[in-house]
Amino acid sequence: MIQYLENIHHKNSKNFFLIAGPCIIEGEEMALNIAEKIVEMTNKYEIPYIFKGSFKKANRSRVDSFTTIGEEKSLEILRKVGETFNIPTTTDIHENNHAALAAQYVDVLQIPAFLVRQTDLLIAAAKTGKCVSLKKGQFLSPESMQFAVQKVNDSGNPKTAIIERGNSFGYTDLVVDFRGIPTMRNYAPVILDVTHSLQQPNQSSGVTGGRPELIETIAKAGIAVGADGLFIETHPDPSCALSDGANMLRLDKLEELLQKLTRVREAIL
Repeated sequence: MIQYLENIHHKNSKNFFLIAGPCIIEGEEMALNIAEKIVEMTNKYEIPYIFKGSFKKANRSRVDSFTTIGEEKSLEILRKVGETFNIPTTTDIHENNHAALAAQYVDVLQIPAFLVRQTDLLIAAAKTGKCVSLKKGQFLSPESMQFAVQKVNDSGNPKTAIIERGNSFGYTDLVVDFRGIPTMRNYAPVILDVTHSLQQPNQSSGVTGGRPELIETIAKAGIAVGADGLFIETHPDPSCALSDGANMLRLDKLEELLQKLTRVREAIL
């Protein structure tokens, strides 16, 4: 996928690429500050970097859960991040009409895991000509993702990637089957979504839990088995995050992790 992004840096570094940012856009200053710090880190370790932030969250457990500061306001912030640092940006879309809307502001359209079988949504994303990242549903086998990729390809768009985000393990936990990464690499580049793989959904409180203390473990394993990229949601203070704070990485812990992961990557090449 990254070969199609003209504004991505360190494309030829042979390092893994990184998709990182807050779960949701909470404001312009926060988004710019997070992006600035990650750009500095990724330049230091020559990691191709894509900034991520949701412009709207549609999949919420409760009706009072935070969803957006405003759709177009959030998209404008994503555009400003991309222009300020000359980096690609990505956001997730949930409805067919979101594809053309978001494509005006970002470089990569992400299809959420629960929607990856929605044919019309995949076609709408493909028709924009933007790169399309497809999150593997928690309920899907690795082999089934070839059909999601094929839907985008058959719509005239070869710019795809698959995001692994764990499989449902009982009602309230997820587990990563690392055998699926080499399998799915037969269909498209594979990105391991480290932080969402450590979610603990369906909690009685209606707020998703998580195991952020295992982020380094899961990330190292992903690189070791050949993941092309990593997806890590990060926030200056996850305890105050407006969405998914339970499984996010503190921003001040990201650089040490990237340093370790770069060494793992070097060791397997």
